[in-house]
Amino acid sequence: MESTAAWEQTLAEFGDHVRLDRQHSPHTIRGYLSDMKNFSYFAVGYGVEYPWDVDIRLFRAWLAREHADGKSRATITRRTVSARAFSLWCFKTGITTQDHAQLLASPKSHRNLPTVLRADQVAIVLDAAESLVADSEGIERIKAIRNVAILEVLYATGIRVSELCGMDIDDIDYERRAVRVMGKGSKPRTVPMGIPAIRALDRWLVSARPHWVADKSGAAVFIGQRGGRIDPRAAREVVTSTIALHPDIPHLAPHGLRHSAATHVLEGGADLRSVQELLGHATLATTQLYTHISVERLRSAYEQAHPRA
Repeated sequence: MESTAAWEQTLAEFGDHVRLDRQHSPHTIRGYLSDMKNFSYFAVGYGVEYPWDVDIRLFRAWLAREHADGKSRATITRRTVSARAFSLWCFKTGITTQDHAQLLASPKSHRNLPTVLRADQVAIVLDAAESLVADSEGIERIKAIRNVAILEVLYATGIRVSELCGMDIDDIDYERRAVRVMGKGSKPRTVPMGIPAIRALDRWLVSARPHWVADKSGAAVFIGQRGGRIDPRAAREVVTSTIALHPDIPHLAPHGLRHSAATHVLEGGADLRSVQELLGHATLATTQLYTHISVERLRSAYEQAHPRA
């Protein structure tokens, strides 16, 4: 079933709203629009051809269908959030006479604890990346030097891949050993780095990056072989391919390094507020996930070591 012209026009205007007014990330925008397009198909199939005819029953019927189709709890939660955003916008713009979705209840979230590496496992990964520098030459050596810098910075700072890819040279503060990044919602923050990360960055910028610099490089810290700013997909490949060299170490995406960094900082004695600032979390509740990780790791060590565990 296809959307009607009225639905298509309304969704186009909603898309402009979330892109221009809300300034959400591209990932969030895609999620909103994908969810509401799915809702529009359901609505037309349900006999509701105009967005101004929706009501709470239609939203609930849509989510019930999603549940019956076996959609995950996370997907249904996301679609509930999208429905609320869409319904509120429709009400504020006069498309509907009330905010029908405000009473939608989200399923209780059940978050699996993310996999994190131990500090010694991270050291093995970083040492492996460094060994590739010594064992390569030419273009492969340049790439290896860059990859070491990427891994060191991701682990040292706990920043997101998108934040790493957006780094410019002027964002690096060598004196304070810190880097300024642009987080979610275009919120800047300054994140400290350790000496190994600073050294890896300096080596990349001084001895390797100049070989790949092109007109399109601009001020980007991390670039590809053709000179363009590195994209998140390439950065993720750096992490996954390096970790894959060690089958005994859990396979992680870059977000796994972020989780690992946060967990290690917390286990090292940092308070939760500091970790929240480090990661750029909007709420402390998100950061509290890492206290659960630390407790689980403590429990695992306890059960292995205590004679009466």
